Amino acid sequence: MKTSDFDYELPEELIAQTPIEPRDHSRLMVVHTDGRPPEHRRFDDIREYLRPGDALVLNETRVIPARLLGVKEDTGVPVEVLLLRRQNATDWEALVRPGRRLKPGAWCSFGDGLLRCEILSSVEEIAGRTVRFHFDGVFEELLDRLGEMPLPPYIHEKLRDRERYQTVYAKTEGSAAAPTAGLHFTPELLDSIRAMGVTVVPVLLHVGLGTFRPVKADVIEEHRMHSEWYQVTPEAAETLNRIRAAGGRLICVGTTSVRTIETVADENGVIRPGSGETAIFIHPGVRIKAVDGLITNFHLPQSTLLMLVSAFLGRETALDAYREAVRERYRFFSFGDAMFIDGRRAPYTLEP
Repeated sequence: MKTSDFDYELPEELIAQTPIEPRDHSRLMVVHTDGRPPEHRRFDDIREYLRPGDALVLNETRVIPARLLGVKEDTGVPVEVLLLRRQNATDWEALVRPGRRLKPGAWCSFGDGLLRCEILSSVEEIAGRTVRFHFDGVFEELLDRLGEMPLPPYIHEKLRDRERYQTVYAKTEGSAAAPTAGLHFTPELLDSIRAMGVTVVPVLLHVGLGTFRPVKADVIEEHRMHSEWYQVTPEAAETLNRIRAAGGRLICVGTTSVRTIETVADENGVIRPGSGETAIFIHPGVRIKAVDGLITNFHLPQSTLLMLVSAFLGRETALDAYREAVRERYRFFSFGDAMFIDGRRAPYTLEP
């Protein structure tokens, strides 16, 4: 399939610039896989579409203040370093700007020298650099003091509260972007979902370059995802398998949770515990083995995230839903409204 097959028209004013308050008062489009027309609800109505015995799968990653603004030491030119993946105590893979001036051997300074980094080498896979930090004290404390939240480039408003770009259940630091479908949940909403008999199961995937990287290949099958680190504990795997065996559904919050579960699921939908790097790319024609339903935001045209949604719904149904969201004036992207794909029992597959 062609990348251009996943395009749609989006008025710029529908790109959400600020989060909704309270979190669970965003809008919710419910899209059914059995042909029923979409429903338009409020997010806290999600409880009406969950069943006792289901599992709600959350990605408990926490965003780090990964954007550092400073200067190139020898010229004073402003620079930006966006941390993507940690390699050891001092070294990171990062995106840098201006890339043509930050060649191996260059030095950058942040916070009047409180934190410095040396450009070590180019990383062709991400069109970025490996950087090494030099500092006194605790790196995480310096990063928290000097770094900024790595908001996507389509958000132009200043974020007043860093925690609004974190889920309320964020736990393990390591992401360069938020798993934004989870931003709609409040502690009270999660408590009420648990009280219904739905089991909330955490998994982990640190969101990296894939969130920022456009699909440049003309044919989607030629696109290669950048790998991201994931973890599914033995306890999580055992719980999810027990729920599936009893007839419960696995409802994933966000595309990152889907990618995590589908990475560790075997051909029969059995979840295996594990951790490591995943570069799984889910698009129409790829069989979804274990996940039954998806809570997600509305994604960029021609993005791998829209392609994943289309793997659940089929491309035309997904694009029809997006066109309806535009007509109904839903808010799009990271701080926007939500969609619930009310899936049937896995395993299943839908053709493009």
